[in-house]
Amino acid sequence: MIKIFKTTDSGVLQISEFEDNSWISMTNPTTEELFSVSSTYKIAPDDLRASLDEEERSRIEIEEYYSLILVDIPTIEERNGKDWYGTIPLAIIICDKVIVTVCLEDSPVLTAFMDGRVRNFYTHMKTRFIFQILYRNATLYLNYLRIIDRRSDAIEQKLHEATKNRELIELLELEKSLVFFTTSLKSNEVVLEKLLKSTAIKKYPEDEDLIEDVIVENKQAIEMANIYSGILNGTMDTFASVISNNQNSVMKFLTTITIVLSIPTMIASFYGMNVKADGMPFANIRGGFIIVIGISLIISLIIALIFRKKDLF
Repeated sequence: MIKIFKTTDSGVLQISEFEDNSWISMTNPTTEELFSVSSTYKIAPDDLRASLDEEERSRIEIEEYYSLILVDIPTIEERNGKDWYGTIPLAIIICDKVIVTVCLEDSPVLTAFMDGRVRNFYTHMKTRFIFQILYRNATLYLNYLRIIDRRSDAIEQKLHEATKNRELIELLELEKSLVFFTTSLKSNEVVLEKLLKSTAIKKYPEDEDLIEDVIVENKQAIEMANIYSGILNGTMDTFASVISNNQNSVMKFLTTITIVLSIPTMIASFYGMNVKADGMPFANIRGGFIIVIGISLIISLIIALIFRKKDLF
């Protein structure tokens, strides 16, 4: 799908044809759409398709007719009926007359520009537009990281009440999201540093503060992702230890109960042997059964008290 936007005095307008100083937004484009943009603005098809590969790495490439900036943006994925977080590539291609963005799916990073919710956004100011996209991207990472932190706190509270596999699996999913975020943010940091130093993309004095803000926001996102990842790893390890301790306590309790119950069972087994009654104590005494049962219970009680003193119950 292709959408074309252009800013005017009345705001952001969606237009139907390619125009100079416009923004071409391509979301999961078809082959025909890729060929149309490629032939019109002399962009290599492979560069247009680069962001359609989820495994594509972040980078900057300077070509004769255009420059390619490829970064990772955060996205929400639905798995097992719940929303989780991942990253996908976003290509920003700067040509002489237009700017082109290519992505696999719609993203809040770009929809904010389409809806006119970004201040001082102009499609003809290409360098500032790039920096604004990158700033929105870093901000979105920070927002999602705060959501991940709140969700991990809620899951941890549930685990305090009752340890269940479902909550542990949710913590694992959040940990995976943080790994994706950390990896992508570090790759984006390299791109931002190269962009700051690059002379191929013209930078204006009024935009220098903006790119510096982008770098600061990205670094903050990296630090937050590392902190939350460390906390989540510690939480997972703690609950793994709790589960192991609980299992050991249950096994200890069951072993103690087995030993205590084995005394009456053993005495009953002796009296159940096929031997003459003359050789068995209390066999010929009236009420001998009750005496044997009483002795079994007394021995079991003594053993239980000994285990109790040793804190085995």
